[in-house]
Amino acid sequence: MLAALSIQNVVLIDKLNISFQSGLCALTGETGAGKSILLDALGLALGARSETGLVRKGTDAATVTAEFHIPKKHPSFAILKESDLEGDTTLILRRSVNADGRSRAFINDQPVSIGLLKQIGDTLVEIHGQFETQGLLNTATHRAILDEYAEIDNALPQLWDAWKHAETELTRLTEEAQKSRAEEEYLRQSVHDLDALTPEAGEESNLSGLRDRLMHREKVLQGLNTAYDALNSEDDPVRKALGALDRIADKLGGGAADVIATLERASAETQEAISQIQSLSSDLEESEHSLETIDERLYQLRAQARKHQCAVDDLASVRETLAQKLNLIDRTDDVLAAQAKDVQKARKAFESEAQKISAERIKAAKKLDTLVQRELAPLKMDKAKFVTNVAQLSETEWGPNGIDKVRFLVATNPGAEPGPLNKIASGGEMARFMLALKVVMADVGSQSLIFDEADSGIGGAVADAVGERLSRLADNRQVLVVTHSPQVAARADHHYIVKKNGSKEIKTNVVHLDKGDDRREEIARMLAGAKITAEARAAAAQLLKTGT
Repeated sequence: MLAALSIQNVVLIDKLNISFQSGLCALTGETGAGKSILLDALGLALGARSETGLVRKGTDAATVTAEFHIPKKHPSFAILKESDLEGDTTLILRRSVNADGRSRAFINDQPVSIGLLKQIGDTLVEIHGQFETQGLLNTATHRAILDEYAEIDNALPQLWDAWKHAETELTRLTEEAQKSRAEEEYLRQSVHDLDALTPEAGEESNLSGLRDRLMHREKVLQGLNTAYDALNSEDDPVRKALGALDRIADKLGGGAADVIATLERASAETQEAISQIQSLSSDLEESEHSLETIDERLYQLRAQARKHQCAVDDLASVRETLAQKLNLIDRTDDVLAAQAKDVQKARKAFESEAQKISAERIKAAKKLDTLVQRELAPLKMDKAKFVTNVAQLSETEWGPNGIDKVRFLVATNPGAEPGPLNKIASGGEMARFMLALKVVMADVGSQSLIFDEADSGIGGAVADAVGERLSRLADNRQVLVVTHSPQVAARADHHYIVKKNGSKEIKTNVVHLDKGDDRREEIARMLAGAKITAEARAAAAQLLKTGT
């Protein structure tokens, strides 16, 4: 629920802090006192479009902060999580608008986009007025309202995605198969050539190294032989030194052991070097390769790499890819048939669930119409008719939410054909249609509801019926109503009066009427006008006592 609203420098409001409670909260006051400014200010905090005209004259910026207390499973938590923001049961929305039109938004003091602020705001508050019955005027929301009322667990989006993904995959495979068929001869020749070549990873580097050695073969062999002769000479200083020390080791004591061990290691490593030199010489002398064969191999490898636009080391991988395409050609019919079967299976699953949900919608629509119709009579709309039309769409219009188009239609005159609200109902009638719908759906949803003059143009028993329904609606959620009706105000759990103060500089203020006399006086004003009579006070007291 909306717990507090802080407004600074918005039109006639200098600085204003209001605390709200649960239940039915009535906002009253004379025409022009600034009740609409309060709603405009709240709209800013909820992400509505900002206007520079809302910034109080002579100030740099307007700021509105709205504090909400929400349950732990409120839908706003999922939205915040998707945006990597932390949420709590206390949610603070803040919006500032500069005089130049620039706007900034914050959620729990974390900067956010205006779009995210609005997305969160839509889960917190639903505003309905004579000309702003969002859910009813926007036919795109009618299906969601009906589904919410019917408590439909809609798995259709996932089934739709599975079906469309299967179709996309079938299209991809078909296009790939067609392309592969056109390339079949090229693919077969390419795989044949690569199979004949049998390229290996690292082969180019190895051949290049061998080629360099072969180009300098005589010079390399000469160097290897010279190194071999030097290390294998009979005049080996290491072996001579080792022999000399061995002969006197018993006379040197323990000090000779380290020197002898070092010379032994040197002798062993010398022998290892001699062995490696012999191996290198043998490779060069006995190599089956020649410069010609190596050059020819490198030429073939690099030619294939240029053909397939890849590195020589990637030729083996390219061969596997080409072979897979050939394999697809060879079993194209089986692959496409299997994928087509998957498409039909996914379509059938979606269509079956969609038909089931369509039946649930039709059943819920009949029940909803009956209950809304029952609420209309006390609202002086007993001749009106409310119809939830559920019509199946053509297949080209199916979507993630099923095969139905849902529209709320109304007729305000007997015998008239039901039609769209915005073409048939007046502003006051639309507000009452919405009130009737919301009363029926009282147990659905967690948003705070705001009704802006839902009682416009009515009085007496009808106004009392509106007040009774608003009070009933407020049993399950917070309801704020901007009203000129004393019957509605008398039903409120909490009463706020919006006033203008000052003579030179007019400012709007809001006072919570927590005293019985103050509240009786305001309702008497609503009954009698500027001049409050004793009869008006008595009538106001009676309204507060009985609610009628």
